[in-house]
Amino acid sequence: MLTEREGERLPEWLDAVRKDGLPSLHTLAAGIDRDRDAVIAGLTLPWSSGVVEGHGNRIKMLKRQMFGRAGFRLLRKRVLLS
Repeated sequence: MLTEREGERLPEWLDAVRKDGLPSLHTLAAGIDRDRDAVIAGLTLPWSSGVVEGHGNRIKMLKRQMFGRAGFRLLRKRVLLS
């Protein structure tokens, strides 16, 4: 489903998960069911926000590393130079 963009197969997969004996997967299936349309769209459509998410995570990591050490100017410099 993930590599071939076959999000339409998700309902079948969720049904199979519910029939097995693994409670942790049942919790995952319930979470996916809460926003099924968005998950199917994410598995099917060619667009991705992965690059933006990666930049956000990188900036948050730099900010955590520098907590309490310096101000915005140093954070800005580290973000622009990394």
